[in-house]
Amino acid sequence: MDSIKIRGGNPLRGEVTISGAKNSALKLMVATLLTGEKLTFTRMPDLADTRFLSTLLEHLGADITRNGSEMTLQTASLSSAEAPYDLVRKMRASFNVLGPLLARNGEARVSLPGGCAIGARPVDLHLKALESLGAGIELADGYVEARAKNGLVGAQIVFPFVSVGATEHAMLAAVLAKGETVLENAAREPEIQDLANCLNAMGAKISGAGSATITIEGVDHLTGASHAVVPDRIETGTYALAAATAGGDVLLRDAVWKHNSALWDLMIAAGASVSEENEGVRIKASGGRLRATDMETRPYPGFPTDEQAQFMAAMCVAEGRSVIRETIFENRFMHAPELMRMGARIDLRGNEAVVTGVEKLRGAPVMATDLRASVSLVIAGLVATGETTIGRVYHLDRGFEHLEAKLAGCGADIERIKE
Repeated sequence: MDSIKIRGGNPLRGEVTISGAKNSALKLMVATLLTGEKLTFTRMPDLADTRFLSTLLEHLGADITRNGSEMTLQTASLSSAEAPYDLVRKMRASFNVLGPLLARNGEARVSLPGGCAIGARPVDLHLKALESLGAGIELADGYVEARAKNGLVGAQIVFPFVSVGATEHAMLAAVLAKGETVLENAAREPEIQDLANCLNAMGAKISGAGSATITIEGVDHLTGASHAVVPDRIETGTYALAAATAGGDVLLRDAVWKHNSALWDLMIAAGASVSEENEGVRIKASGGRLRATDMETRPYPGFPTDEQAQFMAAMCVAEGRSVIRETIFENRFMHAPELMRMGARIDLRGNEAVVTGVEKLRGAPVMATDLRASVSLVIAGLVATGETTIGRVYHLDRGFEHLEAKLAGCGADIERIKE
């Protein structure tokens, strides 16, 4: 099992090119199931998750080719309408093949999903949305069996709380439904807008993406299209926090300023310099320690839960005491005990973490517990004295493309240890 070794203390100087967003790429890839024509994506990240989803889509009948950051998918016909447990259990996003399979094929059988252990994250809202569109749903032996022999039918769907996954899933199914579908209390993330833009390029009729109300006028069929995956705002935030914490001056090339407004506000409050440039976003460290700043995760446009662990790592060496409140997922402070192994002072109180900044962290062997937690340990390792070894970095490989090379290119002393 690979590990990452970091010798801390080097400031970061240079530039990092931001890859396509993992959270968008996976749902865009699933759109191949909605059409028999060719889809071409540029800025497609090369990740464990995109490779894993490719295997599932190929099982379902997709023909996939890749050339660098360009990926072409075509599902001329479905070879199967069943997504088995072994191909779904490792990644929650795999479950989103259910709606497109149902919309195109009239029936589907998909295993209940797996993924990071950061809370229950049930699929109830996904299934209720499909039922609203006219699907018959049964649960049997760990599988969802869905049928809509006469096709899906447009409906009004009101989500009881904001869910990115359920919003995306409903969109993917409703584009081929008969009539109009209205999604109320929909998620507003940039990845939602990116999916809508791609589906519209394929001939869908979606309006309102990026707002709380999305309207979808169903069409008979979709065509092929070319689409550039939106730059990854979580990767952007991760490198921004790394630069502000380790010190230095880093240009985040291709980063989209407006997608991380909540983070920029907090980083500026903490003393970092953050500025929008033609090429992306520039981060300059203050030259001293950051100032402790409170944070609370919220649905977009609030502070993203996927950047909470990274922000906590930055606050571990900030001057003063900060309160970090997690409101999206339970059980998402699993990185805190590992940070404490490095000398961080963190007091966990339910969904709050009280972080008292220390002047220095100490390198130590630590273990990644989930995707975002793993990269918080990288940030901590960059500023720790001595050597930090991070184990189980397969979590990190799920969502960060060429992380060691990108950091090393900015002066970090970091390497992957193959085992």
